[in-house]
Amino acid sequence: MMHPIASRSLRLQRWLLCTIATLACVLGANAQINLRLEPRGVVEKRLKSFARDNQIREVVIRELFARSGCSKANLSEQRVKFGLPPNVICVFPGETPEVIVVGAHTDKVMRAGDGVVDNWSGAALLPSLLFSLSAKTRHHTFVFVGFTAEETGMVGSAYYVDHLRPQARAKIAAMVNMDSLGLTSTKVWATHADKPMLDALASVALASKLPVSAENVDNVGTTDSESFARYHIPRITLHSVTQETLPILHSASDNLTAIKMKDYYDSYKLIAEYLAYLDDTLPPLPLKPQTP
Repeated sequence: MMHPIASRSLRLQRWLLCTIATLACVLGANAQINLRLEPRGVVEKRLKSFARDNQIREVVIRELFARSGCSKANLSEQRVKFGLPPNVICVFPGETPEVIVVGAHTDKVMRAGDGVVDNWSGAALLPSLLFSLSAKTRHHTFVFVGFTAEETGMVGSAYYVDHLRPQARAKIAAMVNMDSLGLTSTKVWATHADKPMLDALASVALASKLPVSAENVDNVGTTDSESFARYHIPRITLHSVTQETLPILHSASDNLTAIKMKDYYDSYKLIAEYLAYLDDTLPPLPLKPQTP
């Protein structure tokens, strides 16, 4: 996450309660969501597999995808810029060509700290989420991407979405981004999320009894979801940053000890259920403009 400043809004903090009240009557759908969850020990082991070198981090993510069931035919690298690690892409084919992109940047700032929070915490969940969703054939095709060079201007995510053919971009129904998890319970950048995706998140949080709240990073921060927003692709970013935990990012304190493992595992469970719920409930794609 690029230098975020977390800011609260009372109106947005009321979002969750209002949405829960509205959607409580439709939450029987949670029982129909089929997925499998990795044990907490496996999720923690992947988090602990971080490296301080961005080139090695890319290699580790590729290996974790392969071990989590991503076939060689569906696992690829996308070269972005000379000298940078590539984007790492795993495709889980669905029943339709409509796509849900799940992304997290793999790089860390080249300063003090191990970059475990920002953003190995997000990247290391990608293979676990692949495992969870591959319990059954999905309606949507899921594309899991470990983006390179977010910390230097969202280079990897911008390259990915800019170099898609217009027809392929038009098939993206949603983009779910994970950046800096595990400092606290799950947070959502509500001011930079599409309302139907926020409503779906509240629905899943209520049904699963897992915590989520709005915490915004408007003032300075940005992240890979915004590369997709330029093309009017619905997006949402899940994180864990608050005003109190903000100083951890890009500092020597960004290490494994900063992670609250229960909160991190709860975020994994919530995001896995959320992705399965989106797969079941997103309406067919309308025609939409594709020029940023």
